[in-house]
Amino acid sequence: MHELSIAYSLVEIASQAADSMGIRRVDVVHLRLGALSGVVQDALLFAYEIAAKGTVLEGSRLAIQELPVVVHCSRCQADRTLPGIQHFRCPVCGEPTGQIVQGRELEIVSLEYTDPVPEPAPCRSPNGSTGKPPR
Repeated sequence: MHELSIAYSLVEIASQAADSMGIRRVDVVHLRLGALSGVVQDALLFAYEIAAKGTVLEGSRLAIQELPVVVHCSRCQADRTLPGIQHFRCPVCGEPTGQIVQGRELEIVSLEYTDPVPEPAPCRSPNGSTGKPPR
């Protein structure tokens, strides 16, 4: 199941991005997944939970946007969405094509997170005191 190694890679990339932005807990990881990526979605979702344990992504959800295969038809001079991945022919004119425009993606698009509530800064009066009683 290569989905487990893919899940660990996704978690590593998302964790590094979260760390660089000072995010302590991620709620959702948005992923674009092409029909030709070779990844089984259910296996990836299962593996993601395992890979996320003990990281800032633990308990987060992997939201997958499935992308169909889109090819460019040289006869029609247009991009066409294929109804499946069995036949690489333009669904309008039937021309065979191998010019894949979309469908191989496996990419993190964004992270959703909740900002921690910032601690309020002490109030300062014009004379420089913080408004706290002296000790």
